Amino acid sequence: MSTNLAFRGVIPPVVTPDTKDHQLDVVSFERSVNRMINAGVDGLFFLGSSGEVVFATDERRDQIVREAVRIVAGRVPVLVGIIDTQTERVLEHGHRALEAGADALVATAPFYALGGIAEIEEHFRILHAELDAPLFAYDIPVCVHTKLPWKLLARLGAEGVLAGVKDSSGDDASFRYLVQENEKNGHPMALLTGHEIVVDGALLAGADGSVPGLANVEPEGYVRMWKAAQEGDWASVKREQDRLNEISHIFDVTSGVQGYGAGVGAFKCALHLMGVFDTPQMPRPVRPLSAENTEAIRTVLVENNLL
Repeated sequence: MSTNLAFRGVIPPVVTPDTKDHQLDVVSFERSVNRMINAGVDGLFFLGSSGEVVFATDERRDQIVREAVRIVAGRVPVLVGIIDTQTERVLEHGHRALEAGADALVATAPFYALGGIAEIEEHFRILHAELDAPLFAYDIPVCVHTKLPWKLLARLGAEGVLAGVKDSSGDDASFRYLVQENEKNGHPMALLTGHEIVVDGALLAGADGSVPGLANVEPEGYVRMWKAAQEGDWASVKREQDRLNEISHIFDVTSGVQGYGAGVGAFKCALHLMGVFDTPQMPRPVRPLSAENTEAIRTVLVENNLL
């Protein structure tokens, strides 16, 4: 069994709080990180899609990783996204993240100068060869416009190139095949689902954990779900997922917004209403949710006993 399974359980993709003048809100950041660790999460993923990675300058990325490592202080593993358009930029981010103390690195397929499967495979092989840390492939085709084939991921895992996969593809059939093939290969990779609405099904299929953005808002439920799955208590797993899905309606009660503003905007709005973030500020050019949408999210939180 691979030592990469140290990266298992609930590993939320941390939402990055901003001050009103678009600086890192260190106080809110520390409050949120400690809140999730105190809830029992098994790791934290910084500079993912929820963490504003593509909005951040190199200097801001460095600051986020430094502060993350300082706040976590070794209590849980720190995974850091090194997401960028092409291999050389990704390598730069990787070296800087490791210098700052990251425990594992998370990379997507290259994007913008789109290549084929051969280039994607070589991309991950180069990262593995030149970055001395466990490497996770981040499958998020909605953002990078390439679906990582499960056969490629399984092969790279079997060869020791990949330590794991963070699957946010929404393709549950592909993920299911990957879980089975990974098991046939001796389970070399930690397989984590980012499909937070159906974590219960992924765990039943054999996933090694989840990377649920909603755990920024309600971490305890995902922790309870993971523990119940470890005990084989699938009725409790489903019950927790059903409850969390009611909270997830913060995504669909809003109107007039879409994409990043609707998803991460809902997280930030909820965390602000709950007193975790000092502001719901979004990175430019994305605006915080309107007063009407804020009230709609408040209603969901009240109905689910989070306010």
